[in-house]
Amino acid sequence: MPAGLRRYVEAIPGTPLPHGILGASCTTVNDVTEDRIHELNGVEWLAMGCCPVQDWPDPCEEESPGEESPGSPPQKEFCRPVTEHASPITVYAGAECSTLGWTYAEAREHAEASLALGEQQGLEAAFWRTKLAMDAVDLTPAAGPVSVAQGVAALEGCLAETYGGVGTLHVPAGVAALLGCCNVLREDPETGALRTLAGNCAIIGAGYSALNTGPGNIPAEPGTAWLYITGPLVIRRGPVDTVPDTAGASVNYRTNDRRVLVERTFVVGTTCTVCAIQVVTCD
Repeated sequence: MPAGLRRYVEAIPGTPLPHGILGASCTTVNDVTEDRIHELNGVEWLAMGCCPVQDWPDPCEEESPGEESPGSPPQKEFCRPVTEHASPITVYAGAECSTLGWTYAEAREHAEASLALGEQQGLEAAFWRTKLAMDAVDLTPAAGPVSVAQGVAALEGCLAETYGGVGTLHVPAGVAALLGCCNVLREDPETGALRTLAGNCAIIGAGYSALNTGPGNIPAEPGTAWLYITGPLVIRRGPVDTVPDTAGASVNYRTNDRRVLVERTFVVGTTCTVCAIQVVTCD
């Protein structure tokens, strides 16, 4: 074929990973309406389900104390709910190019498409860094990292002891194949969600894989990865904001470059204990 100028074509489209943090099968994603826009500044609530529900013995079935003093009668325990909160996370995509041959509409379209493809990954990385790695209880034994199946078992045990409801397993994308080979995760035929035998849902995150840090955001050692588990996730999602919103304001006349920024704010909430464990990814 004779040499010549390459032909300009449309960009290759992409699709976010289906089991990421914004997948409807594993999280509740609520689009914030104008009348509730203040929720994007952060929210707080009283935790529900973190207090234990205890049994009360039938006094008729208790053995007679005999001659010994029965002491003070047993008392039912009360739990004071704690206040939890979630802070805003803003993710963005920016497009920059020469104004020659690139219109404002094209720059805006490019930035919006970049955000649509990458916002899930960006949100996962931010949630991992600011919440999971900062609040987790480390379950890794003194002997060191465990197998993936053992790690999931320990995390589910931690969640069951502190919450008891259906929770969320947070898995770096680089570990997903190891969960499949051991049948740790199965796809729910009705919802498409990935679930463990215990019924907990799993998020497979590209943003999680990009960080792969442990409690305190300490990087994982080679050949290992970190898994986390939390209660259910509720995500508040704001509208897409474009800056600037006019063509003229997007141009830097000193350099003749055009810049368009597109961003969106999320508030990701979860509840009760965050547990973490380090697992081995290769022998």
